[in-house]
Amino acid sequence: MEPGSGSGPGLGYFLLPAGGALSLTGVITGNATLISLSWIMWVLGILLLFRNRSRRAVDPRVLAAAAAAGDARAVRKLRALALAARAEGRPDAAERLLRQAVQAGDVESMWELGRLVEQREGLAEAEPWFRMAAEGGHAVAKRLFRPGGALHPDGADPAP
Repeated sequence: MEPGSGSGPGLGYFLLPAGGALSLTGVITGNATLISLSWIMWVLGILLLFRNRSRRAVDPRVLAAAAAAGDARAVRKLRALALAARAEGRPDAAERLLRQAVQAGDVESMWELGRLVEQREGLAEAEPWFRMAAEGGHAVAKRLFRPGGALHPDGADPAP
């Protein structure tokens, strides 16, 4: 499914139990029309779920271009790909994807990039990313810079 298309997996997951409820109501009331409609809902729900499972993987370059053009959904997908790469033990791929999302202005990606850099190189190297996230309004990043925070323990400016 392309970014911006209407029916996601949520609709399939909605149609299946709704069809079940409609079927049960039809059986209890003896209404054959409700039972027929429930079958339609079940079939549509299953088809939507299969369609979403058979989609091709999204090309990160396409997402990066869409994110640069201002597509918020593409930015979120870039971040999700980055987090998956980090979880799979591919920090270089995660960093590359997060940097693309950061270029699109994604505050959450700034935070995640800071966390990634902190894990690899330490807090001092991650500070610019955390500062950028804090300036963008990220609540947890802001806590790092308040008095007593990890990047403001004694009230001094943490930047050299």
